[in-house]
Amino acid sequence: MTTLVVRARRVNDQIRSVKDAPRARDLALLVVRIGLAWIFVYHGAGTLFGAFGQPGIHGHAVFFATVAHLHPGTFFAVLSGIIEFFGGLAVGVGVLGRVAAAGLVGDMVIAMVTVTWRNGIVSNAAGSGYELNVALAALALVIVIMGTGRYSLDVALRSQLERVRAPS
Repeated sequence: MTTLVVRARRVNDQIRSVKDAPRARDLALLVVRIGLAWIFVYHGAGTLFGAFGQPGIHGHAVFFATVAHLHPGTFFAVLSGIIEFFGGLAVGVGVLGRVAAAGLVGDMVIAMVTVTWRNGIVSNAAGSGYELNVALAALALVIVIMGTGRYSLDVALRSQLERVRAPS
């Protein structure tokens, strides 16, 4: 037992000795943002505009009203499409990323509660399980907690504003 404790302490000491790597963190946030943007913009465009062979607002409204039991279905289809499309864009470019990512977390929680929860975490049933919802919500939560990082439009705009405000 003591050997296990000693090994655990050594691993802990090694982990704590690693210096913070801001560039790696910001690059990881950029990768997460691009992945989230890709998925959410795709689904939001399909909901709002019928892009990528998806049924558009009417088809999603029928789905929300019948399968998810959200009424009025059209309202929730439009709301979901706006959150996914514009939230995905905002997270992707890094403008108001924390707020947009919080909206995406909420979107995934609603999807789990209304559609996929009854199928279990992994399922072959229509609508599948909620594993993808959990993964997407967790990634969006990373952005809510950590922000969008240095490689974002927010940071670029902030630095431009500081240059304009700074006395010459």
